[in-house]
Amino acid sequence: MNFEESSVIITGGNKGIGLSIAKVFARQTNRPIVLVARNKEQLKQARNECLKEGASSAHTVAADLIKADDLLKFDFSELNPGILINNAGSFLFKPLEETAPEEFNMQFQINAMGAFNMTQQVLPELHKLERSLIVNICSQASLAGTKDSGAYSASKHATLGYTRSLRKELMDSNIAVTAINLGQTYSTSWEGVNIDPNNLIDPEDVGKLIVSLSLLSARSVAEEIILKPQGGEVAPM
Repeated sequence: MNFEESSVIITGGNKGIGLSIAKVFARQTNRPIVLVARNKEQLKQARNECLKEGASSAHTVAADLIKADDLLKFDFSELNPGILINNAGSFLFKPLEETAPEEFNMQFQINAMGAFNMTQQVLPELHKLERSLIVNICSQASLAGTKDSGAYSASKHATLGYTRSLRKELMDSNIAVTAINLGQTYSTSWEGVNIDPNNLIDPEDVGKLIVSLSLLSARSVAEEIILKPQGGEVAPM
């Protein structure tokens, strides 16, 4: 198995940005697609959508990323991963003063620990290839504090810090590590919000960007990328 034939694993691939990324890979590559999420029904539907978009094959892994033991149930070597996209996340829109300790902790568990747990399981397989890629979906909130979403921002700072450290540790290996700091990107989380989707980042652009990263030679890596709406930040954020 070489890098070009390896699969792409996408966490949170059952909906939203993750599913959009998966669809782009289905259309533009021949890579097997592996979707990871908790909801089995949504995973089944997402898998069918990927196959309709042209995926050579699509697999699902129903697991809770914040439970390391849950991931141990799966043999990721059978999936031949070459690209891991840690996309799964949660956004809490609430002032810090009103945030409960449980809510603060859960933001860290989902946004930071989830990426860590998934990477720990897949990393041994990525080392086997002549080239492989880890992409962590971070946020513009990874770079600066945000009003009314402090817990989310803190957790995304942690995710970016983790990504930067992982890049340093794997610098002498065959594994490229990239952080994509996303601005406001249209997804299901925006449903019900009075905002024009056309003013937000097209989620498929995230997929196109990652496909482009996968085409780089082993001599190059994009360590950090900032992607924002063309018109800048959109209210009410």
